[in-house]
Amino acid sequence: MGIIKIKKYLLLSTILSLALTSLPASCAMTPEANSLYQQACSAEYQQDYNTAVNKLIQALGIAHNDPMLMTKLAGIYSEMDEYDKALEVYNKVLELRPDDAFVHISIGSIYESQGKYMEALQSYNKAMSIFPNYKYNYLNIANAQYQLRDYKSSIDSYNQFLSTYTQHWEARENLANAYLANSQFDKAVEEYDALYAKNPGSFKDFAKYGLALFEIKKYDKAAEILERAVLDNPDNTSAHVSLALSYQELEKNDLALAQYDIVFKQAPNLYSIRLDYANLLADIDRNDDALASYKMYIEHYPKDYRAYRNLGIVYKRKSDIPNAIINFEKAIALNAESSKDVDLMLDMAECYHLQKDFPNALKFYNQVLAVKPNDYDVKLNKALVLHAMKQYNDCIALYTDLLKTKDNAAVQNNLTSALIAQGYVFLDEKNYSLATGCFERAIERKTQDSNAYFGLAKAYRGSGVNDKASEFYEKAISMAPERKEYSEEFAEFISSSYQSDVNVNAETGSKNISEVKLSVDSEDAITKQELEHNKNLIAIGDENYKKKNYDVAINNYQDALKINAKDSETLLKLGNIYKIKNDNLKAQDYYKKAVFINPNYADGWFNLGLVYANLKNLSGAKEAFHRVITLDPNYGYAYYALGLAYEQSGNKIEAVKNYKIFLVHNKDAATAKAVQERIQTLEK
Repeated sequence: MGIIKIKKYLLLSTILSLALTSLPASCAMTPEANSLYQQACSAEYQQDYNTAVNKLIQALGIAHNDPMLMTKLAGIYSEMDEYDKALEVYNKVLELRPDDAFVHISIGSIYESQGKYMEALQSYNKAMSIFPNYKYNYLNIANAQYQLRDYKSSIDSYNQFLSTYTQHWEARENLANAYLANSQFDKAVEEYDALYAKNPGSFKDFAKYGLALFEIKKYDKAAEILERAVLDNPDNTSAHVSLALSYQELEKNDLALAQYDIVFKQAPNLYSIRLDYANLLADIDRNDDALASYKMYIEHYPKDYRAYRNLGIVYKRKSDIPNAIINFEKAIALNAESSKDVDLMLDMAECYHLQKDFPNALKFYNQVLAVKPNDYDVKLNKALVLHAMKQYNDCIALYTDLLKTKDNAAVQNNLTSALIAQGYVFLDEKNYSLATGCFERAIERKTQDSNAYFGLAKAYRGSGVNDKASEFYEKAISMAPERKEYSEEFAEFISSSYQSDVNVNAETGSKNISEVKLSVDSEDAITKQELEHNKNLIAIGDENYKKKNYDVAINNYQDALKINAKDSETLLKLGNIYKIKNDNLKAQDYYKKAVFINPNYADGWFNLGLVYANLKNLSGAKEAFHRVITLDPNYGYAYYALGLAYEQSGNKIEAVKNYKIFLVHNKDAATAKAVQERIQTLEK
């Protein structure tokens, strides 16, 4: 609970009460008692409280039970911090004057000084019921309510007080603190704004002001105010924590790390912020340090599902899929609501997918699609899982639906592959008409997979359409002459066709179908003939690229990819063309495929980073450029691009650092001069 200023306010009512009782003694008081009373008042003024007490006791010996004398005596006891004596005397006064509001207020102030806030509040409320027009008492009530953590009531009382005493700035400070304690951060900021604007030189509540600004997501201003807070009080650990979090939100990661270092030096056992610290470490790819910090946090807060969720993300990033799944499952077990976390469900789906636990992957992909039914990538992943599970009809429907959204060579290939696989399933079931339909659809899609033609031949043979069967056996053999099973079965078919009395059914089975892999490309073997054709297509595409016949080049490259979908260099070339055409989204798509196929492709990561930068995805750009440098520390322009990304995100320190590394690798004088000028500007 925040510290609230109360003592000065508490004494005001007491002083007022004493002032009222400092009038000349009543006519009922004897001259001798009155003289002693005046001497007591004089001694009190000189802060000679012992003399004042003695004079009043003497006076009471003459004028027994005089309320004025007793009120004065109780007030002086209170000033001497002899609260028990003061209460004893005040209670005697109340026996004589039970409706003296100011005596009730004075009693309340004593209770408050003793930390007996409930008793204090009762006394203040009693005074209010007796004398409702004494608005100053709202301040006493508000202070007691605040100490009892009844922040809502204290806010109402402070506002009641301020409706009369509008310029009472210390009461406004208390109100701001109450708003902060009650999580009404926007109202707290309004009050702190006014207090700071009124008298910036004497403003002291920078830590609270900064915290309130942080809570309403005004991170820039929060950082500014909190910097002042830690400057004024370097030992204020709470202010350092808030400042670290503000820097973290602003992606000023180096500054945030420096603040966390201070916090852990001041409070090494402050485990409550280890989660935020771990998140920062994860954001800057210090994954092992992040894991250690998450585990430290979990040791002290084992029920916080967020820690397990984030721990799982880091394990997934490190390709430790079993541990990623374990922690994601813990997160879900700890918080049923986390099952509605779409990102968590997607992480779970992808991890199970990578682990080839296809039923669980499908379950979680379905959960994601229930919330995001039009997410293209999730639908594609679901189709791949269905494909791997040999649920060909379902994946065919999904591939077809995906192609209505956008044309995608990989999806086209997968659809064809699924049609062929489903055709062989129908062959196994001797459902030759449905098998024929699947193979014909695959062939209509201009597939170069000989399995489609061989399967169609078998389907026609099973249906008794021998001329068609012969045609497609021959086609399959011409496409894949090395496949001996094709020619052997064709020979058997020709032989059997002369034995009219023998009923021969087509051999069935799917042994010729390549196993479906969990990727968006085909795993079928490439023949020498196809490889030569592929090279020719790429060469033609390169020529058209040089001549700036980009649309023609795109067709050339895409035709080449139909033969070899795992050609990362051709994918990069397609990305480059779309980048030239300012179609950053398509360029991004091809660059992503290139690095997916070849994770060590530095040029692919670099170009992907450039597209991210064009799309204002600075976080993605920085991650891509860091990957380039990891793969090739001498890739000079990656440092330059990384410097630009950091500069655009406001991190001058990292920008300058990377610009300087670039200068070590750069050989161009004009570029070096321009970069040196940028460095000078940033270091001013």
